[in-house]
Amino acid sequence: MPPNSSSPAAALPAGRLEEQFAEQKPPLSPGEALAEANRCLFCHDAPCIAACPTAIDVPRFIKKIATGNLAGSARTILEANLLGYSCARVCPVEVLCVGACVYNALEQPPIAIGRLQRFAVEQGMATGRPVLTAKPRQPGRVALVGGGPASLACAGTLALEGVEAVIYERGRLGGGLNTRGVAPYKMPAVDGLEEVAFIESLGVRLETGHDVGEDLPVERLLQEFDAVFLGVGLGGDNRLRVPGEEGPGVVGATALIERLKHDPTLRIPLATRVAVVGGGNTALDAARELAKLGALVTLVYRRGREQMKGYEHELRHALTEGVRLLTDAAPLEILRRRDGQVGALRVAATGNPAATD
Repeated sequence: MPPNSSSPAAALPAGRLEEQFAEQKPPLSPGEALAEANRCLFCHDAPCIAACPTAIDVPRFIKKIATGNLAGSARTILEANLLGYSCARVCPVEVLCVGACVYNALEQPPIAIGRLQRFAVEQGMATGRPVLTAKPRQPGRVALVGGGPASLACAGTLALEGVEAVIYERGRLGGGLNTRGVAPYKMPAVDGLEEVAFIESLGVRLETGHDVGEDLPVERLLQEFDAVFLGVGLGGDNRLRVPGEEGPGVVGATALIERLKHDPTLRIPLATRVAVVGGGNTALDAARELAKLGALVTLVYRRGREQMKGYEHELRHALTEGVRLLTDAAPLEILRRRDGQVGALRVAATGNPAATD
């Protein structure tokens, strides 16, 4: 069924490459969620809570799933973490709550905490009734610059406390990295927009297309609001700073991911040879995405595998999906053909990776 004009999906163009990706961790059915919830041991010391950066009461929300209280389960999650929906999708649970599950020591599959968290929040919101209730309106107004996760969480918290919160976002859509920079197989853009809509439902106002400091003077915000929160996010992609970098065929990883998620004109021909430079999680995401689209991908990293900043489980996925890993190789130059297109990447062996800055 095509999305109606008011749905988050209506804000996204059809034909995006993102639509070709299957979810790495698909949603649980009600029966699957119930069975998984009933596996939980509801540990008294709950190592999963200690491993959660937002201290979500994991056994409590899982117990509520097991007893059919889905709205209560969602409330438990969202009271601890307003962005519990996107965190259920993008958090590296393998090294956090799931990694701390006692079933690992018993050599049994750990509880699928992230997937249960997603299920609870989705089901709780699907009731159409408010999961969280805001306090009566209080004096004070707060402007938030940037429409990404930090501003969304801050604005939502303010709204629940009864404070008027207005987000000013430079782009066309809110959500920041959750709608523009998360790998499609982890969370598609439309789900990031669903979370934005949830934050707006708490009473937050989102104003898009406003560039603070350009068309919207900072002085105006300081005059009209009692406080200003800066949630502008991180900068752009790092550059290699090597000869040949300027020109067609060279793109930053986050810029590529954004195009995959939003640009219906982007096409990646099969068997395209691609070098992805870097050893972090964003580089791994880009490499995996390209490999899933049929490209021949080599991940180039200047140090050894043990020095890579990306998670080991993400690297294992990449290698399984056909990504080739070239370590101890520092890019020196991007070689171009006569027509200006990329022809090759020249690298140098770095020797002892520990001695290479």
